[in-house]
Amino acid sequence: MKRSLLGAALLTMLSLVATRALADPARPSGEPYELVRALQAVQDGIANGDVAAHGSHIALIRQIGEKFLAADPTVWSNPQNGQAVVIYLLSGGAPQIVRKLPRDKINVDARLFDGALAYVEGRQDEARDLLKDIKPRTISSGMGGQVALVQGALFARSEASLAIERLDDARLLLPGTLVEEAALRREILLVGQAEDFDKFEFLTQAYIRHYRNSVYAGDFWQRFSTGLTQSSLALDERRFARIAALLEQVDRASRLKLYLVIARGALIRGRLTVVRLAGERALTLSADAAADRERAHFYRGASRALTDEYDGGLAELKALDRSKLAERDVQLLNATLQLALDIRKPIAAPPAFASAEKPPLTPARIDLASSDATLARAKTQLGELELLTRDRRP
Repeated sequence: MKRSLLGAALLTMLSLVATRALADPARPSGEPYELVRALQAVQDGIANGDVAAHGSHIALIRQIGEKFLAADPTVWSNPQNGQAVVIYLLSGGAPQIVRKLPRDKINVDARLFDGALAYVEGRQDEARDLLKDIKPRTISSGMGGQVALVQGALFARSEASLAIERLDDARLLLPGTLVEEAALRREILLVGQAEDFDKFEFLTQAYIRHYRNSVYAGDFWQRFSTGLTQSSLALDERRFARIAALLEQVDRASRLKLYLVIARGALIRGRLTVVRLAGERALTLSADAAADRERAHFYRGASRALTDEYDGGLAELKALDRSKLAERDVQLLNATLQLALDIRKPIAAPPAFASAEKPPLTPARIDLASSDATLARAKTQLGELELLTRDRRP
């Protein structure tokens, strides 16, 4: 606790010093790399929840750009200042400012300079080609972490495994910074899509531990929700307790919404134990007479009717107020009720004349045609149920 408070105080002090240094015309101009360090200190404050830093850092970026333009051209021969240009760009700096700098004097790898410029100007294909072979751990950590973060964004769709690897690099190269915070936000969704629950859990706990107060925490939880509900991560009852522990970190309304999404997805996939668990959690979070409570009763009732509490579950389903359910849930309810009724439908007795014409069946010759027909109907209805519920959004 003392360490975190000390870190926050240090970031605040650095932010104030940086702002005063840039605003004071009597102060000699700092080296470009020093100005960029000041910018990074302010941005790290954003990761720690400093709302004032978030409000002022755009002005700080603009002031640094003005300092860059006013700098003596000879300063750019210093490799640290060349790297500072790349970091400035990838930290939200203006590309139009960088294009006015004396490019022939800037001492930095051309791939890094041109790749960063292409990325911030929206030329994604060109940026991928220029930056793909850069190994972030082979360059300075300050620039390497920024480049790794960008690589993670560039390859998220085309090469998810590479993107995850680069986001790991970003976290390791710049721990405790806005770069690590952003890497966690981007990586949580990719890991969810990759169905890697252990890492999904690890990244979530890391974010909670270090960045729960970040100005961008809302974005993290949105990505967390998407990664959790658009995968099979929450559909294994053996780890439901771990899922519930993660969801305790989410606000009550969002937690209720997530449990309902999990229950619906589990019902569609036939994971009835998870349907029951998530439905019951949703019931404890929902208000009386609310539409969400009706949905929670629906999911719990379905799980009961289709398992070992048929009568109680069927009664729960029949007691639902359909007017509080969305149309797609009404369709799902109808299909669920029909399936439950078909499962318990008695097998029709053979005609009386049949017994007179045929000898009694021995155990080896039991006629399963009627049972097979019932199973076939159930399978067909399950298929129809899935067609009705392909849209899994809450």
